[in-house]
Amino acid sequence: MRDIAIVAYSQSPCVADAGAANEVELIMPQLQAVYAQVGIDNAQAVDFVCSGSCDYLQGAAFAFVAGVDALGAVPPIKESHVEMDAAWALYESVLKIRMGHADSALIYGFGKSSPGELPTVLSQRLDPYYLAPLWLDTVSLAALQARLLLEQGRVSERQMAEVVQRSRRNARANPLAQLAGDPSLDDLLAEEPFVAPLRRSDCAPVSDGAAAMIIATVEQARTWGVPYARLTGIDHRMENHNPCLRDLTRSTSTRQAAEALGVSDAPVDVAEIYAPFSHQEILLCEALGLGQETQVNPSGGVLAGNLMMASGLARVGEVFRRVVAGEARRGVAHATSGPCLQHNLVAIVEGA
Repeated sequence: MRDIAIVAYSQSPCVADAGAANEVELIMPQLQAVYAQVGIDNAQAVDFVCSGSCDYLQGAAFAFVAGVDALGAVPPIKESHVEMDAAWALYESVLKIRMGHADSALIYGFGKSSPGELPTVLSQRLDPYYLAPLWLDTVSLAALQARLLLEQGRVSERQMAEVVQRSRRNARANPLAQLAGDPSLDDLLAEEPFVAPLRRSDCAPVSDGAAAMIIATVEQARTWGVPYARLTGIDHRMENHNPCLRDLTRSTSTRQAAEALGVSDAPVDVAEIYAPFSHQEILLCEALGLGQETQVNPSGGVLAGNLMMASGLARVGEVFRRVVAGEARRGVAHATSGPCLQHNLVAIVEGA
């Protein structure tokens, strides 16, 4: 099996409202940044391009095609798209390389969530017959999950506040974060409920932005002569689309993906976890089998800024940055999609 190297990554700042900037204007600076990191001029220099986005955010079918303008109209390229977070575009690109159909790939994800009510917009990704007509929003579903965990004694409100506190503190060192600070636990616990039992601080903010990454075979990475980290494993699993037909107090699909990759076979120095709600970070750490020695979400995670359709890719990118910088030898990245952690992807990134 061909070894995969991550060679470049760039992410825009997480902002609550990108204003008049359109999706192409969000994407292009990140593409230019990753081109510069490997010393190429444009997307024609890679063998495959794959993007991740959600047409519901833009309110039009095949709206992702507009984002392709950021790549340039000519000459033609091999291009694909996933209607999911760009972490799944990364997965498709890895398959493309491992099957021998490409030696390098450009991946990007983007989303402009501010124009609409994101929790309600995402309700349209639910089952179209029984759940979507109820307009059951993502925050309400997560609140049901949190309530189950609290009533079973698996999680406490104080533990949830500790997750938020750590996120805000870590985000102070992240210039791309949207929310950062040093709140006290008492102040967090004193907040009024938003959608009980969740407080607003328990929920990831709505953010606009984009992220991009370039991967390649290790041989191609050496040809480019750039620092790289090895993507030594990637796996994704999914659970029933109906939240009523699965155990919301456990992330079975995350555990299965982690076991398939052998996450616990060696020490994990850093983990970047896509947990849009504070209680989900606790749930996911348990499913991944992470110990006290693992630094979790040193970037602040998505509670500090949530680039919809790019945050999963950003988790891989954040681990890549730390491995290349020598801050970690082995890291785990996690991405999720769908209500209450329905789809889950796990990746292992290690030093060259």
